[in-house]
Amino acid sequence: MAAAPVWSVDPRTGKQREQVAVEATAQEVDAAVRAAHAARGSLADRAVRAAFLRTAAEQLEAAKDGLVETADAETALGPVRLTGELARTCYQLRAFADIVDEGAFLDVIINHPDDTATPPIPDLRRYKVPLGVVAVYSASNFPFAFSVAGGDTASALGAGCPVVVKAHPDHPALSELVAKVLRRAAVAHGVPEGVVGLVHGFEAGVELVKHPLVAAAGFTGSVRGGRALFDAAAARPTPIPFHGELGSLNPVVVTEAAAAERAEAIGTGLAGSMTLGVGQFCVKPGLVLAPSGAAGDRFLKSLTDAVSDTDAGVLLDRRMRDNFIAGVAERGELPDVETPVTPGAGGEHTVSAGFLTVAAEKLAEEGAYDLLLEECFGPVTVVARYDDDTQVQSVLSRLPGNLTATVHLSAEEAAGEGRGAELLAELTPLAGRVLVNGWPTGVAVAPAQHHGGPYPATTSTSTSVGGTAIERWMRPVVYQGAPEALLPPELRDDNPLGLPRRFDGRLER
Repeated sequence: MAAAPVWSVDPRTGKQREQVAVEATAQEVDAAVRAAHAARGSLADRAVRAAFLRTAAEQLEAAKDGLVETADAETALGPVRLTGELARTCYQLRAFADIVDEGAFLDVIINHPDDTATPPIPDLRRYKVPLGVVAVYSASNFPFAFSVAGGDTASALGAGCPVVVKAHPDHPALSELVAKVLRRAAVAHGVPEGVVGLVHGFEAGVELVKHPLVAAAGFTGSVRGGRALFDAAAARPTPIPFHGELGSLNPVVVTEAAAAERAEAIGTGLAGSMTLGVGQFCVKPGLVLAPSGAAGDRFLKSLTDAVSDTDAGVLLDRRMRDNFIAGVAERGELPDVETPVTPGAGGEHTVSAGFLTVAAEKLAEEGAYDLLLEECFGPVTVVARYDDDTQVQSVLSRLPGNLTATVHLSAEEAAGEGRGAELLAELTPLAGRVLVNGWPTGVAVAPAQHHGGPYPATTSTSTSVGGTAIERWMRPVVYQGAPEALLPPELRDDNPLGLPRRFDGRLER
């Protein structure tokens, strides 16, 4: 691999700001992975891991001003958005520290021998252990929360797994700064700084997923890039788990009764959701099924007014801007597709928001209109107008897996009248999160959260947000007939670590 320079670029001007690093060679990737692998023993103590995560959060907060300034210079996402995202990142780190302290994620189960059972039960003791080094592939659109110190890293470290992060080329300078903060936090607790590795470059990312000491990978990005890495992870001599978030259309169904009840509010809400962050959220609503008729017309007018009032914005990089402009142009050229508000180039470096409309019947069968069922990254959505419930069902039956699916119901439908329950049942197979009378943008960091969905939304059934994200980086192991003196403390009868567990069928907290 050639060691090409890595530059920080200002998306507002397209100009290079500074050289940050050079792309990692195969030898440097190997060194980073081996350093992480050597550091894994330092994470064995749960108390050390929890303290490390909390110190990382504290030190990120202490460096906030410089981090936000650098992030804004590289992403143009704005100080307000980035300050909030950094706060979310620190919250995630502390949340996983709390999970580590509690210990329930170890899933301890102990069964003593029972000769009366059929067949007899021997002494069995089960818990979960960390997989090993995790490769983390940073996202472009969340330079804090889904990048170097994001949810994949926080959950992996919480599980006891060192990480090697492949920095995203859209924010290399920020990646270097955040990695330094994490390493300082590690050293403060006696953990080698190699516990968090960082590499730059496309080829480095490929080398990383192939490295024999990498035990799992987490990815957030495009279908094309994620699928290539997923296939590489599966093609290894020893395949590894690959938890990839690849793409999502995030369909929305607006019932006729809901439109009749509050068309203007739904239109305004959709405009805010689809243009939030210049449409660069993985849960942006990209397809909306709305009724024909007077209520649907009111909804469209409200959406038109709100989107027309939205300022042009800067996308994360020139490639995304070019893809957005080309993508909306190709969709707009399809027969019978209209553009009430035309999305596209807003200026030399900006894009304007807009939306397309089409008859839902055009999407019901395979053909040229399939393009409208593919994600277009940026501030655009497709409104498909339906005449009856059969058309809604036909379009939904053609959709791939999604992160989210949303339905807007009337008050009566939400109370159990009409098709509300049926629509939820139709949407449930399509997504990992189903919303009623809300908008998918905004993914709360909470124990019950699930951020994932059927392929191509994600390549696994796991979540990348919420407490259960830690499960991706662990595997169960059972000891049978092992003498008490040889067992790890987590599995001993006297429970010296005070862990929650299931003991001979009883849940102990």
